[in-house]
Amino acid sequence: MSLPTSFKLNTGASIPAIGLGTWQAKPGEVRQAVAHALKSGYRHIDGALCYQNEQEVGQGIKDSGIPRSEIFVTSKLWSTYHDRVEEGINKTLSDLGLDYLDLYLVHWPVKTNSKGNHPLFPTKEDGSRDIDWSWDQAETWRQLEGVLASGKVKAIGISNAGIPILEHIAKTAKVQPAVNQVELHPYNPQHKLVEYCQSKGIVLEAYSPLGSTSSPLHDDPDLVAIAKKHDVSTATVLISYAINRGIVVLPKSVTPARIEQNLKTIKLDQDDLDKLGKIAENGKQQRFGTPPWGSDFGFPDWYGPGNKNAPEGARLLAGKSA
Repeated sequence: MSLPTSFKLNTGASIPAIGLGTWQAKPGEVRQAVAHALKSGYRHIDGALCYQNEQEVGQGIKDSGIPRSEIFVTSKLWSTYHDRVEEGINKTLSDLGLDYLDLYLVHWPVKTNSKGNHPLFPTKEDGSRDIDWSWDQAETWRQLEGVLASGKVKAIGISNAGIPILEHIAKTAKVQPAVNQVELHPYNPQHKLVEYCQSKGIVLEAYSPLGSTSSPLHDDPDLVAIAKKHDVSTATVLISYAINRGIVVLPKSVTPARIEQNLKTIKLDQDDLDKLGKIAENGKQQRFGTPPWGSDFGFPDWYGPGNKNAPEGARLLAGKSA
């Protein structure tokens, strides 16, 4: 039995199960990476305004020769644009050279000062992020619904949102999120969030599915054993793990051979899935990306298991264990 190559959104549209991530792709590299990915069979490109490379992503899409109608393109609203969502989407569309997006996400459910000392990354005098905690994310979502109604995007969703944030948005939303993009891999499986989102018809997307550049994931003995059992790479197991769970996966690479290899998937048996799903329980729970926002975003493990390592003053929507 083969794995699905796409999943259904709550809009009725299909989203390809594997997409090319474009975060941290350097100038001069992302254009070739996008073009090569599309020529190699990818039909899903994941970008964001704050990656500051959307012009090159758009050039790569054109270079590929693949018709726009065959490509699923995602971008994300940056935090300095929460009070001017239409301006944010217009900039992204202009930079990409596209008329519409297939999916538009709230990149982080937090607003920063749009009139601060930097257009993307404003800071306070002490160097910390210049965050407007008084802003209601329900208002950001209302504006996203307006952009959806305009036809500039085909679906809307969120990123980096734990269950409390999803529940807050749902109270006043006219349109429920189609997607929630979060960090997901065996060291951070987020079983409760997966169960919650799938019960609500929200498709999860996994970023950093292979861990970070220096992550210990690929040396994990359980993961290595499963890769050896199936005679595949650990990367293939990690990408397949997400899809076997019904999750869209977004590996990123600018290396042509690796871009191609990341399209390979295998069907994992229940024993494999059980082992991978329990790795984090054995003291290995770990996130590879926790920017200093000063909030847990509703995740009970943002600051370590049970948020036990949360700093003084952190906004803990998911609480802190004793």
